[in-house]
Amino acid sequence: MREGFRNLFRLIISCLLIGCCFLTSANKSHADSKVVLNDQKKEIKRSLESLKDLDYQTWQIIVYPSSKESKNLILRIVGYPGSLRIDHPTNLIVNSGIKTWNLKDITKNSKIKVGNLNDSAAEFDLSTLIAELDKNRPLRLSLPDLINDLPIPPYLVSEWRSLAK
Repeated sequence: MREGFRNLFRLIISCLLIGCCFLTSANKSHADSKVVLNDQKKEIKRSLESLKDLDYQTWQIIVYPSSKESKNLILRIVGYPGSLRIDHPTNLIVNSGIKTWNLKDITKNSKIKVGNLNDSAAEFDLSTLIAELDKNRPLRLSLPDLINDLPIPPYLVSEWRSLAK
């Protein structure tokens, strides 16, 4: 009889622990458009999102204007620090249907000191892509040997296009 209670108690505790693991690892994905202050104390609106690629690697995607006066946008992709190293320059390949863009790696040209960007971050000029998009289409990002396929949903593309206006 006692052995039955012990087994039941172990089963209940195991189920509770497994349930807690599932609840704490729930993925919250939403676009986050924010206004931040840059080093000249000027407000700059940006887009911030965390997305998973098809290999379940999580990436932080940040889009912001190169300056307050400019409509040129910069796309920063950040991986988990220490888990990978991005060799620069590495161009970003963007696909949408039959269209393909090859975005230039501008990490070393960035106004932010390269030392502030760790080895798991890269920046790209997003302006030509945004200028050519006439609809909020889903995009697919690829970085050779790092990102096989990172889907960008239409709502995020819409947010990026609104930053360029």
